[in-house]
Amino acid sequence: MTARHPLKTSARSALALAIATAAVTAAPSASAADGAAVYNANCAMCHIPGLANAPKFGDKAAWAPRLETGRAALLNSALKGKGAMPAKAGNPKLSDEEVAAAMDHMLAAAK
Repeated sequence: MTARHPLKTSARSALALAIATAAVTAAPSASAADGAAVYNANCAMCHIPGLANAPKFGDKAAWAPRLETGRAALLNSALKGKGAMPAKAGNPKLSDEEVAAAMDHMLAAAK
């Protein structure tokens, strides 16, 4: 008998799709200035399908109230974590500059 995963089938499918998309589109190495590559490798798995209420990439309505808080507040949340989002997208190896570049990439898509 196989154990059931706690996520519903649709959530598991969305997560698998997001992870596969991130793995296919991620650059082999990301520089601090390459926000898209950092996003694809670390953030897309939650922000593409909107897991745990993560605002979806490019969703202007979902990002609007967050944009109102200002870049500094958003960067602080990305660096330290907030709600279900872990600090540095769960990747402690990311530099603050890489996190900022990924965040700026997401913000640019939401404006």
